[in-house]
Amino acid sequence: MVVISSKRKECVARAHAEEGTGKIKINLSSLDVYQPQLLREYIKEPILLADDLVDPNKINISINVHGGGVSGRSDAIRSAIARALIDYTKNEVLLKRYMEYDRRLIVNDVRQTEPHKPGQSNKGPRHKRQKSYR
Repeated sequence: MVVISSKRKECVARAHAEEGTGKIKINLSSLDVYQPQLLREYIKEPILLADDLVDPNKINISINVHGGGVSGRSDAIRSAIARALIDYTKNEVLLKRYMEYDRRLIVNDVRQTEPHKPGQSNKGPRHKRQKSYR
């Protein structure tokens, strides 16, 4: 069993890969019911890229994800799946393919939102009062 962690913004995804029948579960529900559908297809990219190098029907991946919004979650899940496949199979060709396709599959995106400043609590970190000359 391989346990891999991935982050994106405020979201953390932990993937557990083990021998199985090709099931992918996100927070105990199947990937096939993950919404929205566009992000479901986005999450499946690492599996589709690895299809000829790794038999995805022999690996079960269970992902536990919390925090963040839908986009950050999908990025973290996608990265966790790719890393779990690489660690489970120990396939260097797969790592190279992922890096050529999209480096964010392997390397975490460390950008964070800027914290809000005092006196502008809900308008954004750099919001200023609008000035009027007339």
